[in-house]
Amino acid sequence: MKSGMKHGLRLAMVVLFVITTVKPASADWLLTPYLGIVFGGAANTVDIDTLDEAFEQRAVFGGSLATMGSGIFGLEFDFAYAPNFFQLTEGGGDFEFFDVNSSVTTLMGNVIIGVPIGGTSGVGVRPYVTGGVGLMRGSVQFEDLFEDLSSNDLAVSFGGGAHVFFSDTLGLRGDVRYFRGLQNNDDDGTVPEFTDFGLDDFHFWRATIGLTVRFGG
Repeated sequence: MKSGMKHGLRLAMVVLFVITTVKPASADWLLTPYLGIVFGGAANTVDIDTLDEAFEQRAVFGGSLATMGSGIFGLEFDFAYAPNFFQLTEGGGDFEFFDVNSSVTTLMGNVIIGVPIGGTSGVGVRPYVTGGVGLMRGSVQFEDLFEDLSSNDLAVSFGGGAHVFFSDTLGLRGDVRYFRGLQNNDDDGTVPEFTDFGLDDFHFWRATIGLTVRFGG
């Protein structure tokens, strides 16, 4: 897992370097704080092929900073945090025997393909698709009985949405994305590691809505 995390960190640093240094000519910057939900999540956290956990819907919040030129291509930096992600609270799966705090954090660098309808200034709509790579951190903190567990893994995401602008500077963004972790912690494929908290086959969807501030250009 350490080797995979190192490669993931290197790749994420390259992506972030490209995003922060490459700026298309006459580019708009789009800053979007957002709120939403994560859903459809599942993982194999204890590295046993037949034990897959499904997770409930959870709130998520974060923000993105994107740069888009007059063409269709752009770049984006996206950060999101989903608290209480791994806790089960419905039906007979409500774990109230001990206090648990858990979360999933994603830090992604993405490429955007978006078509401006109505121009790149003033009122208009810009639907887009996006995809990229980055880091995913899963964390579970136990109050008393167990040691805290965490995993930092390489992840990919893809999805799409649309910006709807009401003026030169303000608009709304609706967005849906799929996230998947790439870490596999069963090194030899034979021995399950109960003490290694990994996000093997971890995936979920995220739906958000946010206020976009457009500036630059």
